Amino acid sequence: MKKLLSLFLAFCVALSLTACGGPEKEEPAAEPVELFVFAAASMTETMNQMIGMYRDVAPNVTITPTYDSSGTLLKQIKEGAECDLFISAAPKQINALDGSLKDDADKNPDGLDMILQGSRLDLLENKVTLVVPEGNPKGIETFDQLAELLKSGSVMLAMGNSDVPVGQYTLKIFAYYGIDESAVSGNLTYGSNVKEVTTQVSEGAVDCGIIYATDAFSAGLTMVDDATAGMCGQVIYPAAVLKDSRHPGEAQAFLDYLAGSDAGAVFASVGFTALQ
Repeated sequence: MKKLLSLFLAFCVALSLTACGGPEKEEPAAEPVELFVFAAASMTETMNQMIGMYRDVAPNVTITPTYDSSGTLLKQIKEGAECDLFISAAPKQINALDGSLKDDADKNPDGLDMILQGSRLDLLENKVTLVVPEGNPKGIETFDQLAELLKSGSVMLAMGNSDVPVGQYTLKIFAYYGIDESAVSGNLTYGSNVKEVTTQVSEGAVDCGIIYATDAFSAGLTMVDDATAGMCGQVIYPAAVLKDSRHPGEAQAFLDYLAGSDAGAVFASVGFTALQ
């Protein structure tokens, strides 16, 4: 009798709960979001890895990346390309969109106000490095040696165009050694982004090249020397959410993830230094 009474009471409690609240409803799935991320070409491999990792964090977010020189990406943004998050290989390209600098004609010559204030941060630091093809046929070991070989006209160097960060860092190295680019132009080949320079060295089309440490790592190239901050300054990668982003919250969340410890470990494994 007691057992029957217990079962009856349990049934009554369950019935009353159903009547009051009904079964719990599942949370609706998050709306699908597509983010357009513009990133410096030197981030191609690591960013692709980050995008794969982020699917586990935000499965509703699809990230569509575009990789190229930071100068080319800046031009596309200025021309109206849809971009939610921009990661440049130098501050110059972010500065050109930063409304807080619109009164500084040197940093923001067009007075643009295109980034979401409060989102900008210095994400990573890279290194400018001197690399050689397999076997190092010219026996190049240092930037000091490269400078002398350029001045004597006995080396072929691959470098970035002057409108891309890796080329701009190279020109600073030239200035450090007192090298006039026009005077050694016959010993230079150019790439429109760092990947093109890397390919020239990998294929043995040149005697050496100046690229980023992370690109050398990804391509399996031999790094013979690193440029010091005194030679070309720090190689800082800033990032910012664009003011016209259709999904600023999701874009900021992805940037926060890139600045976190999981992403930082991946960046460090290929030669970046995480700055957050």
